Formats: sequence, structure tokens, C-alpha cells
Amino acid sequence: MKKRLTLMLVFVMVLTLVLSGCSSKPSEPAPAPPAQETPAAETPAAETPDDATEAPAEQSGKGLSPEDRAKEFITVATGPTSGIYYPIGGAFATALKDYGFQTSAESTNATGANIQLILDGDAEIAVAMQDAVMQAYTGTGSYAEKGASENLRALMRLWPNYVQLVTTENTGITSVEDLRGKRVGVGAPNSGVEINARMILNAYGITYDDITPDYLAYGEAIENMKNGQCDAVFVTSGIPNATVMELGVQHKMLVVPIDGDGREKLVAEFPYYAKTVIPAGTYNNEADVEGVFVYNIMLVREDLSNEMVYDMLEGVFKNISTIKSSHNAADKNIDITFGVSDVQLPLHPGAEAFWKDNGYLD
Repeated sequence: MKKRLTLMLVFVMVLTLVLSGCSSKPSEPAPAPPAQETPAAETPAAETPDDATEAPAEQSGKGLSPEDRAKEFITVATGPTSGIYYPIGGAFATALKDYGFQTSAESTNATGANIQLILDGDAEIAVAMQDAVMQAYTGTGSYAEKGASENLRALMRLWPNYVQLVTTENTGITSVEDLRGKRVGVGAPNSGVEINARMILNAYGITYDDITPDYLAYGEAIENMKNGQCDAVFVTSGIPNATVMELGVQHKMLVVPIDGDGREKLVAEFPYYAKTVIPAGTYNNEADVEGVFVYNIMLVREDLSNEMVYDMLEGVFKNISTIKSSHNAADKNIDITFGVSDVQLPLHPGAEAFWKDNGYLD
């Protein structure tokens, strides 16, 4: 009997151990939660805004690192504070600063001064009219005595500058030919406006000997016209121009057409000019006025590294809304989709790589 009781106790103890071992099995999957937590831990890194902002430059492999970018200083040469170059150039400086560069926007006397600042290495990028740039590049026209500056390079195309010849009704001027014997504001010496004026007059067979030239910026020349001390003024800018609009408020202002054989000769000889019209209602004009425009371009120093120039363009188009909001001309005409087919000056190699990578060059 005792023997049976002993065997039963042993059996019960063994059965208890077996059952307790089986009951521990459900707790063994406990290591699974760490495996489930891994994706959740990676999510914040993938969604970090700073990473998303810098991704294109890192993906291209052709720009600067954020650390190298922060070491570079970019001076943007603009124009007079009263003109369009100043706010748009200033917006470029702001856009590049927001991208991580150190920047400064400098007021200048515009195209002529800006070309020289680039050549002297005193600005990294600069706004300039393409006709003057091409004369400087080829050593022709106003730059014939200085010789060719073959190290000028382009970053991108900007907005079109309309050549506007404005006068008041009392002068009797209704055509370019009527300027003979008149006092004409042609722009500051060797400025983009003055180069435009000289080339347009020559296309019509008129020289400075046939007029009395006033070498004044168009703002000053228009003030003289208000006082009867000037008969007509060349204004080259985006449209509408605030100074011209103000003249139209105070006087019976006219925009003189640039048309006919003179215009045909101009665009045939200098392909950076294009035919256009100043649309009706731009000022007080009830009808379209025939004219010409020439593009502005952004110059860049030739000696800047390819990586830095590529990176500048990345920064410009990442912050294009800053530039577009600076002026109506920028809003309508500065965008990556416009490409660089209109730019006749050679591109900087870094800019060429950028535009090729974005599908705008073969």
C-alpha cells in the first residue's frame, strides 16, 4: 500500500512539472516587441524637414555640403535703389542666404559697373543686360577700346528689359527719326541704357552728333523732362516702370514706337534684341506700341568652383518664391522652366552641369 502511495505521489509531481513547463510557452514571444518598435524609431529621421530641404544637393553630388556652403560669401551686384535691379538682386541675396550662404546685395550703377565688378572679382554674381555683356565679351561697340573680356560667364537668364523711348506730347516727337536736333536722355555713360540708346539710334542712321545727348540715369533725365530741360528719354527696364508711370500721371506722356526699317536692321545685326510690343494699357497708351527688348542675365565669376556655382542654382530654385515676390517682372519671367536657350554668353561649367541635369541642355 505504501509502495502504491509513493508511486502515486511521484506521478503527481512529474505531472505538475510537465504542466508547469507547458504553461510557460505563451510567454516566450515576449522578444517580438523590440522588432516591432524598430520602424517607429526610424520614422522621425525620415521626416525631418532639414533633411528634406538638403536632399537634392546631396542627391546631385555636385553641390556643396551645408558646412562648406556656410563658409562661402556671395556679393550680388544689383543697380540703383530706384530701379528694378536692386529689389530683384536683393531677393537673390536673400534666397541664397536662406539656403545657407553668407550674402550681401550691393547697390551699383547697374550693367556697366556690374560687368566690371565681375571682371575685377569684387562680386560673385551680378545682374546685367545681355547686349552690353556681349559687347564686353567680344570687345565690340562700347567695349571696342577695352578689348574682349572672354572670361565672362553666365549663371542664368532673368527677365526681359523693354527699351522704352518716352516723351511728352508738347515736344512733337512721334518717331525715332524725330529725335534729330532734340535733347535726349541716353543714360549714364556706358550704362546698359546708354548702350541701348546708341545702338538703336545707329540702326536709324542717327548719331550723337545729330542730337544733344544728356548722359543721365533715366530717373534724372525724366525729372529734367518735367522741367522742360529734356525732350525725350530712353528707359530700359521691365514694364511697367514706376518712374515712367509717374511721368504719365503728371504730364501727357507718349511712348514712342521703335519700329520699321530701323528695328529690322537692329534685330538682324544684333540677335540678342527681339521684337515685341508694349501692351495697351501698360501706361496711358490705348494701343500696343511696337518696340524691342533684350534679356537681362545673371553673370557669375569664372573662377568660382563648379560645385559652388551648381549649389547656388540649387539654392536659387529652392527659394524661387522669395525672388518671384520681389517684383512683377521677376514673378512672370524668372523660373527654372524658362531654361537658358536665350543666353548667348557661355555658361559657367557648374551652371552648364545644373541646366543639363535639369533637362534644359543636351
